[in-house]
Amino acid sequence: MQRPPFSALASVYDAIMADIEYADWAEFILDYARDAGLTPVSALDLACGTGALTAELAELGLKVTGLDFSAEMLAVAQTRLPGLTFVQADLRDFELGERFDLISCVFDSLNNLTRPEDLQLALGRMAAHLNPGGLLAFDVNTRTGVRDLWEGEVMEGLAELEDGREVHYHWSHHYDAATELGTVQAICRLQGSELDGEEFIELHTERGYDVADLEPMLGAAGFASWACCEYPDYADPLPDSPRIWVFARAKA
Repeated sequence: MQRPPFSALASVYDAIMADIEYADWAEFILDYARDAGLTPVSALDLACGTGALTAELAELGLKVTGLDFSAEMLAVAQTRLPGLTFVQADLRDFELGERFDLISCVFDSLNNLTRPEDLQLALGRMAAHLNPGGLLAFDVNTRTGVRDLWEGEVMEGLAELEDGREVHYHWSHHYDAATELGTVQAICRLQGSELDGEEFIELHTERGYDVADLEPMLGAAGFASWACCEYPDYADPLPDSPRIWVFARAKA
Protein backbone atom coordinates (compact mmCIF):
# COMPACT_ATOMS: atom_id res chain seq x y z
CA MET A 1 0.00 0.00 0.00
CA GLN A 2 1.43 3.37 -0.99
CA ARG A 3 1.39 5.98 1.73
CA PRO A 4 2.24 9.72 1.80
CA PRO A 5 5.91 10.55 2.50
CA PHE A 6 6.95 10.29 6.16
CA SER A 7 3.61 8.87 7.34
CA ALA A 8 3.72 5.08 7.81
CA LEU A 9 7.51 5.35 7.89
CA ALA A 10 7.30 7.11 11.26
CA SER A 11 6.66 3.82 13.08
CA VAL A 12 9.91 2.26 11.85
CA TYR A 13 12.07 5.31 11.09
CA ASP A 14 14.21 5.30 14.23
CA ALA A 15 15.00 1.60 13.89
CA ILE A 16 16.12 1.96 10.28
CA MET A 17 18.10 5.14 11.01
CA ALA A 18 19.70 3.91 14.25
CA ASP A 19 23.24 4.44 12.93
CA ILE A 20 22.78 8.06 11.85
CA GLU A 21 25.25 10.28 13.74
CA TYR A 22 22.84 12.89 15.11
CA ALA A 23 24.97 13.49 18.22
CA ASP A 24 27.99 14.29 16.06
CA TRP A 25 25.89 16.61 13.90
CA ALA A 26 24.72 18.50 16.98
CA GLU A 27 28.32 18.95 18.14
CA PHE A 28 29.34 19.99 14.62
CA ILE A 29 26.70 22.73 14.63
CA LEU A 30 27.46 24.00 18.12
CA ASP A 31 31.23 23.92 17.55
CA TYR A 32 30.72 26.18 14.55
CA ALA A 33 28.53 28.49 16.63
CA ARG A 34 31.11 28.70 19.41
CA ASP A 35 33.90 29.39 16.93
CA ALA A 36 31.75 32.20 15.52
CA GLY A 37 31.43 33.72 19.00
CA LEU A 38 27.87 32.57 19.57
CA THR A 39 26.40 30.87 22.62
CA PRO A 40 22.92 29.76 21.55
CA VAL A 41 20.33 29.33 24.27
CA SER A 42 17.18 28.72 22.22
CA ALA A 43 16.87 26.57 19.10
CA LEU A 44 14.28 25.67 16.49
CA ASP A 45 14.80 22.27 14.87
CA LEU A 46 13.02 22.28 11.51
CA ALA A 47 11.89 19.11 9.75
CA CYS A 48 12.64 17.51 13.10
CA GLY A 49 10.97 14.21 12.24
CA THR A 50 10.97 11.87 15.22
CA GLY A 51 13.13 14.28 17.21
CA ALA A 52 16.56 12.66 16.92
CA LEU A 53 18.54 15.89 16.49
CA THR A 54 16.07 17.75 18.71
CA ALA A 55 16.97 15.38 21.54
CA GLU A 56 20.70 15.89 21.03
CA LEU A 57 20.38 19.69 21.08
CA ALA A 58 18.28 19.51 24.25
CA GLU A 59 20.86 17.18 25.82
CA LEU A 60 23.48 19.84 25.13
CA GLY A 61 21.50 22.36 27.15
CA LEU A 62 19.46 24.26 24.56
CA LYS A 63 15.79 25.09 24.91
CA VAL A 64 14.50 23.45 21.73
CA THR A 65 11.26 23.58 19.76
CA GLY A 66 10.72 21.01 17.02
CA LEU A 67 8.70 21.60 13.85
CA ASP A 68 7.64 19.17 11.16
CA PHE A 69 4.92 18.78 8.55
CA SER A 70 4.24 15.11 9.35
CA ALA A 71 1.79 14.49 12.18
CA GLU A 72 2.93 10.87 12.36
CA MET A 73 6.59 11.77 12.82
CA LEU A 74 5.69 14.39 15.41
CA ALA A 75 3.63 11.88 17.38
CA VAL A 76 6.76 9.74 17.77
CA ALA A 77 8.83 12.80 18.69
CA GLN A 78 6.36 13.93 21.35
CA THR A 79 6.29 10.45 22.91
CA ARG A 80 10.08 10.34 22.86
CA LEU A 81 10.51 13.87 24.29
CA PRO A 82 7.39 14.72 26.32
CA GLY A 83 9.00 17.77 27.92
CA LEU A 84 9.66 19.58 24.64
CA THR A 85 7.40 21.64 22.39
CA PHE A 86 6.58 20.35 18.92
CA VAL A 87 4.64 22.16 16.22
CA GLN A 88 3.08 20.83 13.03
CA ALA A 89 3.64 23.34 10.24
CA ASP A 90 4.88 23.82 6.69
CA LEU A 91 8.45 25.03 6.18
CA ARG A 92 7.24 27.44 3.52
CA ASP A 93 4.84 29.48 5.65
CA PHE A 94 5.33 28.73 9.36
CA GLU A 95 4.83 31.52 11.88
CA LEU A 96 5.62 30.85 15.54
CA GLY A 97 5.54 34.37 16.93
CA GLU A 98 9.01 34.07 18.46
CA ARG A 99 12.66 34.09 17.45
CA PHE A 100 15.53 31.76 18.20
CA ASP A 101 19.31 31.93 18.56
CA LEU A 102 19.80 28.84 16.39
CA ILE A 103 17.75 27.16 13.67
CA SER A 104 18.72 23.71 12.39
CA CYS A 105 17.42 21.62 9.49
CA VAL A 106 19.37 18.44 8.82
CA PHE A 107 19.49 15.16 6.92
CA ASP A 108 18.81 16.76 3.51
CA SER A 109 15.30 17.75 4.59
CA LEU A 110 15.38 20.87 2.43
CA ASN A 111 15.95 18.74 -0.66
CA ASN A 112 12.33 17.63 -0.28
CA LEU A 113 11.40 21.14 -1.39
CA THR A 114 11.73 20.31 -5.06
CA ARG A 115 10.69 23.72 -6.37
CA PRO A 116 13.37 26.40 -5.88
CA GLU A 117 10.68 28.96 -5.13
CA ASP A 118 9.52 26.81 -2.19
CA LEU A 119 13.05 26.62 -0.82
CA GLN A 120 13.25 30.41 -1.15
CA LEU A 121 10.06 30.77 0.90
CA ALA A 122 11.42 28.43 3.57
CA LEU A 123 14.69 30.34 3.85
CA GLY A 124 12.71 33.55 4.27
CA ARG A 125 10.73 32.05 7.15
CA MET A 126 13.96 30.87 8.77
CA ALA A 127 15.50 34.34 8.56
CA ALA A 128 12.34 35.83 10.06
CA HIS A 129 12.57 33.47 13.06
CA LEU A 130 16.19 34.15 14.00
CA ASN A 131 17.27 36.59 16.66
CA PRO A 132 19.62 39.36 15.44
CA GLY A 133 22.95 37.74 14.66
CA GLY A 134 21.44 34.27 15.06
CA LEU A 135 22.65 31.21 13.17
CA LEU A 136 20.95 28.93 10.64
CA ALA A 137 22.58 25.52 10.08
CA PHE A 138 21.43 23.06 7.43
CA ASP A 139 22.72 20.41 5.04
CA VAL A 140 21.62 19.57 1.51
CA ASN A 141 22.40 16.99 -1.10
CA THR A 142 23.96 18.67 -4.09
CA ARG A 143 22.95 17.98 -7.68
CA THR A 144 25.72 15.37 -7.77
CA GLY A 145 24.47 13.84 -4.54
CA VAL A 146 20.88 13.51 -5.73
CA ARG A 147 21.97 12.17 -9.11
CA ASP A 148 24.31 9.52 -7.75
CA LEU A 149 22.48 8.44 -4.57
CA TRP A 150 22.50 4.62 -4.71
CA GLU A 151 22.16 4.83 -8.50
CA GLY A 152 21.71 1.29 -9.78
CA GLU A 153 21.76 -0.06 -6.23
CA VAL A 154 19.50 -0.44 -3.23
CA MET A 155 19.69 -0.02 0.53
CA GLU A 156 18.29 -3.11 2.16
CA GLY A 157 18.30 -4.61 5.63
CA LEU A 158 16.45 -5.86 8.69
CA ALA A 159 15.95 -3.69 11.77
CA GLU A 160 14.50 -4.57 15.17
CA LEU A 161 11.74 -2.41 16.61
CA GLU A 162 11.39 -1.60 20.31
CA ASP A 163 8.37 -3.92 20.64
CA GLY A 164 10.34 -6.91 19.39
CA ARG A 165 9.01 -6.88 15.84
CA GLU A 166 11.31 -6.53 12.87
CA VAL A 167 11.06 -4.48 9.72
CA HIS A 168 12.58 -5.50 6.44
CA TYR A 169 13.33 -2.43 4.36
CA HIS A 170 14.22 -2.17 0.69
CA TRP A 171 14.96 1.33 -0.60
CA SER A 172 15.81 1.97 -4.25
CA HIS A 173 16.72 5.19 -6.06
CA HIS A 174 15.94 6.53 -9.51
CA TYR A 175 17.20 9.78 -11.03
CA ASP A 176 15.31 11.57 -13.80
CA ALA A 177 17.81 13.61 -15.80
CA ALA A 178 15.05 15.55 -17.56
CA THR A 179 13.59 16.95 -14.33
CA GLU A 180 16.80 16.67 -12.24
CA LEU A 181 14.79 14.96 -9.53
CA GLY A 182 15.76 11.86 -7.59
CA THR A 183 13.09 9.57 -6.15
CA VAL A 184 13.62 6.98 -3.44
CA GLN A 185 11.09 4.18 -3.28
CA ALA A 186 10.98 2.97 0.33
CA ILE A 187 9.36 -0.43 0.79
CA CYS A 188 8.94 -1.69 4.36
CA ARG A 189 7.51 -5.02 5.49
CA LEU A 190 6.69 -5.71 9.15
CA GLN A 191 7.48 -9.11 10.60
CA GLY A 192 6.91 -10.91 13.90
CA SER A 193 3.39 -9.89 14.95
CA GLU A 194 -0.27 -10.22 14.01
CA LEU A 195 0.61 -7.71 11.27
CA ASP A 196 3.26 -10.09 9.92
CA GLY A 197 3.70 -9.39 6.24
CA GLU A 198 2.06 -5.98 6.30
CA GLU A 199 3.82 -3.82 3.74
CA PHE A 200 3.82 -0.15 2.84
CA ILE A 201 5.54 1.95 0.20
CA GLU A 202 6.52 5.61 0.33
CA LEU A 203 8.03 7.71 -2.46
CA HIS A 204 10.44 10.48 -1.43
CA THR A 205 11.51 12.94 -4.13
CA GLU A 206 14.44 15.37 -3.85
CA ARG A 207 16.07 18.12 -5.88
CA GLY A 208 19.77 18.79 -5.45
CA TYR A 209 21.02 22.29 -4.65
CA ASP A 210 24.56 23.50 -5.25
CA VAL A 211 26.39 26.42 -3.66
CA ALA A 212 25.64 28.49 -6.77
CA ASP A 213 21.92 27.82 -6.27
CA LEU A 214 21.89 28.56 -2.56
CA GLU A 215 23.91 31.76 -2.32
CA PRO A 216 21.43 33.98 -4.22
CA MET A 217 18.59 32.50 -2.18
CA LEU A 218 20.34 33.23 1.10
CA GLY A 219 20.95 36.81 0.05
CA ALA A 220 17.34 37.24 -1.08
CA ALA A 221 16.12 35.80 2.23
CA GLY A 222 17.96 38.56 4.08
CA PHE A 223 20.89 36.73 5.66
CA ALA A 224 23.90 38.92 6.38
CA SER A 225 26.56 36.30 5.66
CA TRP A 226 27.00 32.59 5.09
CA ALA A 227 29.58 29.85 4.66
CA CYS A 228 29.35 26.52 2.85
CA CYS A 229 31.47 23.60 3.96
CA GLU A 230 31.79 19.85 4.27
CA TYR A 231 31.27 17.64 7.29
CA PRO A 232 33.12 16.94 9.55
CA ASP A 233 36.13 19.22 9.03
CA TYR A 234 34.45 22.42 7.71
CA ALA A 235 36.52 22.13 4.52
CA ASP A 236 35.46 24.04 1.42
CA PRO A 237 33.13 21.99 -0.79
CA LEU A 238 34.57 20.37 -3.89
CA PRO A 239 32.84 20.66 -7.27
CA ASP A 240 31.62 17.07 -6.93
CA SER A 241 30.76 17.10 -3.21
CA PRO A 242 27.58 15.04 -2.75
CA ARG A 243 26.47 16.93 0.36
CA ILE A 244 27.23 20.36 1.77
CA TRP A 245 26.52 22.16 5.01
CA VAL A 246 25.49 25.80 5.15
CA PHE A 247 25.87 28.16 8.11
CA ALA A 248 24.09 31.50 7.64
CA ARG A 249 24.01 34.48 9.99
CA ALA A 250 21.02 36.76 10.48
CA LYS A 251 21.53 40.50 10.38
CA ALA A 252 22.67 41.88 13.74
